[in-house]
Amino acid sequence: MRTLHLLRHGKSSWKDGALDDHDRPLSKRGRRAAGLLADHLARSGLAPDLVLCSSALRARQTFDLIARALKPPRVIVERALYEAGPRRLLRYLRELPESAQCVLLVGHNPALHELALTLADTPSRSRLPALDEKFPTAALASFHVAGAWRVLVPHSATLLAYVTPAGIDGG
Repeated sequence: MRTLHLLRHGKSSWKDGALDDHDRPLSKRGRRAAGLLADHLARSGLAPDLVLCSSALRARQTFDLIARALKPPRVIVERALYEAGPRRLLRYLRELPESAQCVLLVGHNPALHELALTLADTPSRSRLPALDEKFPTAALASFHVAGAWRVLVPHSATLLAYVTPAGIDGG
């Protein structure tokens, strides 16, 4: 069984308006949410054998804060993940090595939200927020993927869990 976890980065800081979007760091709230998520992941036993992370500072900082709970053997940080839309992300997933059984993708909205809705099969799609609703920062959508990565198509994955920091923190 293959699993795919889509993690939106934590809340970013807008304190320094001169920073390029790619270079915005996590805010205090973003660091707190990533800490909550790290605790949740440690309890859940998530163990990705491959992590794909956007090169944007807030995505890397989010991953750094949860890495202690995951201890992944392979991490790829890539600029293309920062700029990719949902179609490109899906093509990227189709290129994953077949040896990867559990993959965590740390990225950005709206691409991650759209990708989650694209991948979800009909029964589980309703458990995700609709496109006109919020896919909050530090939200994690986890999917069961049947078959090889190279044949991943829309509506072929089953949502296993959808977790938000508010849900972990009790609302």
